[in-house]
Amino acid sequence: MTTEQTPRIAFIKAGWHADIVDRAHDGFADEISRLMPTAVCDTFDVPGAFEMPLLAKKLALTGHYDAIVAAALVVDGGIYRHDFVADAVVAGLMTVQLETMVPVFSVSLTPHNYQPVEEIENFFRAHFIKKGAEAANAVQKVLSVEATLPKPVLLKSA
Repeated sequence: MTTEQTPRIAFIKAGWHADIVDRAHDGFADEISRLMPTAVCDTFDVPGAFEMPLLAKKLALTGHYDAIVAAALVVDGGIYRHDFVADAVVAGLMTVQLETMVPVFSVSLTPHNYQPVEEIENFFRAHFIKKGAEAANAVQKVLSVEATLPKPVLLKSA
């Protein structure tokens, strides 16, 4: 962590379906404040899920963040296949953490049967609150484990 007492976390939110995605941030903020009361969480908004991995990498490379959380709702809009976006986002976020050694957590969901009707939207709002809280728990657990590890040694290639 940047300091033993004050972990710093970046939370990236995709703008598509912000009324739903923002609930992940709400759930995360509530739970992280309970689990890690000294944590500082900076929030960043991007237009959509596809923009999250690049911002995550830029944030990780600053050296200011102990963890990064990215939240999005990727739905099948009928115009193109949404699965390529979801795959690219998750693969991109995984690459960020492997390349930068900063843990990255995804609250990026791709429902099979999303329709913009009140009952379904209310379900996803509540679900995103739960997923945000789960992400906070994951961040706390991973940062606790990392605090017990020796500093990584970068190996030089032959």
